Amino acid sequence: MTPGREPGVSDFGISAGGSAAGASEHTAHAEHPDGDPRFALAAAVRRVIAAMVAADVPDEETRALTTVVESVADRLESSAGPGRRPRVQPDPTGPPQEFFPTSPVIGFANPVAPPVRVEAAGAGLVGSAFFDHQYEGPPGCVHGGVIAETFDELLGATSIAVGQPGMTGTLTIRYRRPTPLRTPLRLEASFVGRERRKITIRGAIYDGDTLTAEAEGVFIEMLPERFVEVLGAQAVTANVLAQIRAEAAAAGVPTADLGDDGDGGPPPA
Repeated sequence: MTPGREPGVSDFGISAGGSAAGASEHTAHAEHPDGDPRFALAAAVRRVIAAMVAADVPDEETRALTTVVESVADRLESSAGPGRRPRVQPDPTGPPQEFFPTSPVIGFANPVAPPVRVEAAGAGLVGSAFFDHQYEGPPGCVHGGVIAETFDELLGATSIAVGQPGMTGTLTIRYRRPTPLRTPLRLEASFVGRERRKITIRGAIYDGDTLTAEAEGVFIEMLPERFVEVLGAQAVTANVLAQIRAEAAAAGVPTADLGDDGDGGPPPA
């Protein structure tokens, strides 16, 4: 089976479904998109995290630096407006790197992300990664949990890129050999097939030509009505609730059961 559904996805995993159509072509690769000052800030914080984990800094200097970092955090929090910044909706026809700017895996705006770099290639994605000291598990190796979340994001982004969006159902990982830390790595992911609402994607991580880990994910298409039902029982902020309502309405799904008690929380019991 080949990819073939009309692109339709939200940052919350809602699929708009659609009839068979050709998969979108992606040619751009966002190495480091310009225009968003958060990317530079995240890169600077990423350096701080790596150094804090691995550098042998004297205690007195660590205490002094703690005061500096606390002042930066105070300034950042005091400069923030009310509520949460709205999450960006992924554009299935745009560069995959821009699907989730605040992702903990591929997000340039998230200092927790390495970030993993991705671009479209045929019926899938290819990418590269460099995991620094903060991602260490066994000595000199990338933590297995970090590899797992990387695959979850890589395969999930692939489902969007090929017009088959879904939420993770199962993720099976085979660790073939230790994945080295602080080493340029190559990533690949490809669409395998679809059976009703189940979308299968496979991926791999390579150190040069050596396979270090591979994964198979089964993603479940989240129909709008089901997503509304699930989110109706969750405590979400008012602006997130508004986004969900707008997306569901755009997909033609009633949102009366997505209650709002005035603070963005779930409907009263």
